[in-house]
Amino acid sequence: MMFANAGPWCLPDNAGAMAAAAEEFGVESLWTVEHVVVPKDYKSPYPYSPTGKMPGPEETPIPDPLVWLAFMAARTTTVRLCTGILILPQRHPAVTAKEVATLDVLSNGRVTLGVGVGWLAEEFAVLGIPFEERAGRTDEAIESLRAFWTQDEPTFHGRYYDFEGAKSHPRPVQPGGVPIHVGGHTKAAARRAGRLGDGFFPGTASFEDLGGLLDEMRKAAVDAGRDPDAIEVTAGGAMDLDGIRRYEDAGVHRMIIPPLAFDADGLRTNLEMFATNVLSKL
Repeated sequence: MMFANAGPWCLPDNAGAMAAAAEEFGVESLWTVEHVVVPKDYKSPYPYSPTGKMPGPEETPIPDPLVWLAFMAARTTTVRLCTGILILPQRHPAVTAKEVATLDVLSNGRVTLGVGVGWLAEEFAVLGIPFEERAGRTDEAIESLRAFWTQDEPTFHGRYYDFEGAKSHPRPVQPGGVPIHVGGHTKAAARRAGRLGDGFFPGTASFEDLGGLLDEMRKAAVDAGRDPDAIEVTAGGAMDLDGIRRYEDAGVHRMIIPPLAFDADGLRTNLEMFATNVLSKL
């Protein structure tokens, strides 16, 4: 329920303090962002800001989410460890399946894998992955991950990924594999969540936009023969009781908040206040 890993929170002392405060004050989950690289003077528009740019300078530290979550797994016992999101088409699903399953085992089944297609075309160019293929690669990667996690002889034949009898161990602790939550602000992301996701993380803070995306997700789930009520919805945009309850009434199960300070002492103080004034009353 709290974005966690960028900027000063990549440092071990700060991350450790965040872990302790999160568990002490009842934070349900920690969520990470991801960029392998941020190309200088990128032109791709960042979709979650009117400026078209990510918050902070291009040099802001963005640690690898799975490595950072592994560190947090060792410092916590109850908080869930979530990517929000992992840019799935930039990673081969065989490697991702192994890394995420290992993290799930080491954390005793506390991982949620949030995935998205990505928006930064220049980053894809650095990695040598065609930007225009990202949606198709994401769909196939989701199916591939579930094959690796659940099949005795994992097999998948697709356009981008093709394997047969590719055994991958350890498997996740969680029955059925690690939950996969689809992130994104578009109708295509909502439909992908409905077709393939265990959860949906609409990347918008606009309550007005949320309803249409949830309707799109639910319709896609029904069309795919799935139960839309079984798809867990995570959103951001409210930090007060009335606002959170408004989102809850709209079908949201989890609210994400930003870090409440940029230093360990400030985070602890503000998180304690938030727990007293908001979390304890939910």
